[in-house]
Amino acid sequence: MPIIQSVERALKILDLFDEHTTELKITEISEKMGLHKSTVHSLLKTLQEYSYIGQNPEDGKYRLGLKLAERGNFVISNIDIRKAARKYLLDLSAKTGQTVHLGILDGREGVYIDKVEGEQSIIRYSRIGRRLPLHSTAIGKVLLTYQNAPEFKRLLQDYHYQQQTLNTLTNEAVFQKELEKIKQQGFAIDNQENEQGVRCAAVPIFNGTGKVLAAISISTLVSRVNDQELSVFIDLLEASSQELSEQMRYGYDV
Repeated sequence: MPIIQSVERALKILDLFDEHTTELKITEISEKMGLHKSTVHSLLKTLQEYSYIGQNPEDGKYRLGLKLAERGNFVISNIDIRKAARKYLLDLSAKTGQTVHLGILDGREGVYIDKVEGEQSIIRYSRIGRRLPLHSTAIGKVLLTYQNAPEFKRLLQDYHYQQQTLNTLTNEAVFQKELEKIKQQGFAIDNQENEQGVRCAAVPIFNGTGKVLAAISISTLVSRVNDQELSVFIDLLEASSQELSEQMRYGYDV
């Protein structure tokens, strides 16, 4: 099926923005896209007309529009796993005082679809909709580990192991051993591999056929949560995983 070039270009413009790049000048967009300013201007005006792109009135820089937030909320609110998992996230956060996330696989990345902020947590880097590397996050590792063999192979083919911190696993052989360990023990650890000073644990959520639907994680600060406390948190995660997976056998899915 042929790709419509103008649509592809418009989508690539939207992908230029993230939590680190919130606003861009038209010249910056033109350079990043490798397109003439007049072409970029036409694309931006079309996106702006439908509120997918906004513009800062003070300096003229472009930013993502509110229509994306509106559409994103529609998508997230209709994911059944999010509805079913909500009470477990609240319970885990209340019992541990930590921030708890729910994530699903989207392409070759994980993505947060829900979050409960912990009373004792000062971690503020995360947000619903944030995308997660598979190799350096506990949620990403879990979502990858429990894929069926063909999908597992496809996801790792030509995978780029970008180094996030000094602890990031960037060697494929070492990473494969890590995934084998996860399957044996039933949970994953991100030991300051994605964010310095942050250690996370995650467990899978399955449906009735054994397909991994999502993962739940607890994020902790190494300076505040020791190994023994983290072990208790993992036990709580695993109990929630078993209950929620049992529930997902009866009618819920993504």
